[in-house]
Amino acid sequence: MGRSSTRESPMLEIKVQQRRDNTPPPGSSSVTNQPSRPRHPSPSPEFKPYKDWYPWLVPTIVFTNVVLFLVSMFINNCPAHSNKCIAPGFLKRFAFENMKINPLLGPSAATLLKLGALEFKKTVEEREEWRIVTCMWLHAGVFHVLANMMGLVFIGSRLEQEFGFLKIGVIYELSGIGGSLLSSLFVRTSISVGASGALFGLLGGMLSELLTNWTIYANKSAALSTMIIIILINVAVGILPHVDNYAHIGGFFTGFFLGFIVLIRPQFKWTNQKHVPPGYIAPTTKSKYKSYQYILLIISLIVLLVGFTVGLVLLFNGVDGNDYCSWCHYLTCIPTPLWTCEVRCKLEKLDKQINMTCLHNGKFDSFMLEDGNDITEMQTLCLELCSQMS
Repeated sequence: MGRSSTRESPMLEIKVQQRRDNTPPPGSSSVTNQPSRPRHPSPSPEFKPYKDWYPWLVPTIVFTNVVLFLVSMFINNCPAHSNKCIAPGFLKRFAFENMKINPLLGPSAATLLKLGALEFKKTVEEREEWRIVTCMWLHAGVFHVLANMMGLVFIGSRLEQEFGFLKIGVIYELSGIGGSLLSSLFVRTSISVGASGALFGLLGGMLSELLTNWTIYANKSAALSTMIIIILINVAVGILPHVDNYAHIGGFFTGFFLGFIVLIRPQFKWTNQKHVPPGYIAPTTKSKYKSYQYILLIISLIVLLVGFTVGLVLLFNGVDGNDYCSWCHYLTCIPTPLWTCEVRCKLEKLDKQINMTCLHNGKFDSFMLEDGNDITEMQTLCLELCSQMS
């Protein structure tokens, strides 16, 4: 993906002033009066039309996510409640939960829920709205955090270098919130964590940046094709079970529309006319941006304002998006002979003891709950039980 070089800008014209008399300058020999030969304009000084930024925000986000993952492992303290932890002798209280509980090498779902994972009942019914923000800073395991942070470095560093920390920070945070909002409207039986919604927002921002700044790119078709392939691959991963594709979709479209607002570039004519050397004339323009850029900006601003407003109103009025979209569940998981999308458990309650059987894999286990009527805790345990591998 390359931008058009300043050397390919329209030819600059030079004004050649004629001498008012034919008297040769002192010390010069007399020559026959001949028409002045036009001089080719010397190359204009090379300049960078757009500022380069030092990327520090993306490394800071990566560092913060890694630290928070270590904190979640410290709080989880697997050896304190299980004798089936992974590497308890070496990792001590940082030991991972058993692979049958968490195949991503991380803490339990209960720990993530305690630290701020997104879950409908706690977010809406218990009015813990802050979970919409905190869930994007938590990760389910080592593989999860590594995949997201590698993607963030690959995508975010380039964007921050070109557009600066403020614009990329806005897209990252608002896209994460947009992903959490859509997830909350549709996901009711499991928890959600991870920065993938924010990461998809950066992908969406890259796509809209390419479209709104279309005229300044040299290899437009190749860049667009590559971008679409990357997006489709990531969306395809989201149809696997236990992957919150709603967060991916919500984050992507939030970042896509934000890109038209904050990643817009001035047209080259407007930039070049401010760097023309004395004596040269360059094509001028009064408008900083092209008309289609203004149109996309206004449309995107309206869509985002309406989308966030309607989404928040629906969420905190307890509206279940699945009641109004019977096919939307296929966006996040497509059932195949290899896996099932629904997680169901059979329960037997004996005071505070819960005997639970997963109807998908037949796994059975017993749990002691402080509150035998805690639906959220039982849903979390059911998800863990059904996630266990044979």
